[in-house]
Amino acid sequence: MDVLTPRTVEDALALKAERPDARFIQGGTDVMVELNFAHSRPTAIVNLAELEALRGWSEEGDRLRLGAALTYTEAMTTPLADRLPALAEASRTVGSPQIRNRGTLGGNLGTASPAGDALPPLLVEGAELELASVRGVRTLPLTEFLLGVKQTALEPDELITAVRLVPSGGAQTFMKVGPRNAMVIAVCSLAVVVDTEAGEVRAALGSAAVTARLVTVPLAEAGSLPDRVVEAASPIDDVRGSAAYRRHALRVLASRALERCLRS
Repeated sequence: MDVLTPRTVEDALALKAERPDARFIQGGTDVMVELNFAHSRPTAIVNLAELEALRGWSEEGDRLRLGAALTYTEAMTTPLADRLPALAEASRTVGSPQIRNRGTLGGNLGTASPAGDALPPLLVEGAELELASVRGVRTLPLTEFLLGVKQTALEPDELITAVRLVPSGGAQTFMKVGPRNAMVIAVCSLAVVVDTEAGEVRAALGSAAVTARLVTVPLAEAGSLPDRVVEAASPIDDVRGSAAYRRHALRVLASRALERCLRS
């Protein structure tokens, strides 16, 4: 297996165009697991660790641009955590400090696990993804990017370079149920934002359907949110929990999250 380390995003895209079977790697918290368990065996790895352009975050007018290499630890840190509280809360639930220091938004999005902790907080804030290739750059709403279990609209030669969103400024939170309190994959999760300016409440559920899913209700009908969340879910029975338990847990999470946000 070849390990290729480009110094610019343009070089990384050129390498991927030349070798479409290559895998991008940044933090490695997902890719290395696949390699270690022989679930994936690409002929080449494109190491993105030297690409400064993918790191950090910036303000662009009223928008935020979160680099694909933004780590969970960075997402937990002020002032970004003050702008996106639900994302900060979700980031605190991810793995161990070592994983939070290495794991990135771009990796979570690219893996597209229904249990991805960063996905619900980004969905409720109307996030869009910046996708680059040698053919150019396009922007795609996260709702259209997620297609199924670990399936996305990413083309074979594309790289997730950033997440763009306009912070709602609304009261928001993230909640998660797991077999234990830390270092665990969610049995189910939920992000909620009360957007008074838009006059609506948005919730995004994780680990209870083939993708993270977004639910929106008018602010005047906020009380219906738990029912709407359960209706949007299509959970399965697995080793972490039954479908019935996931539906019950989502209803409880939605009620508690809504109460917390309305109190803020």
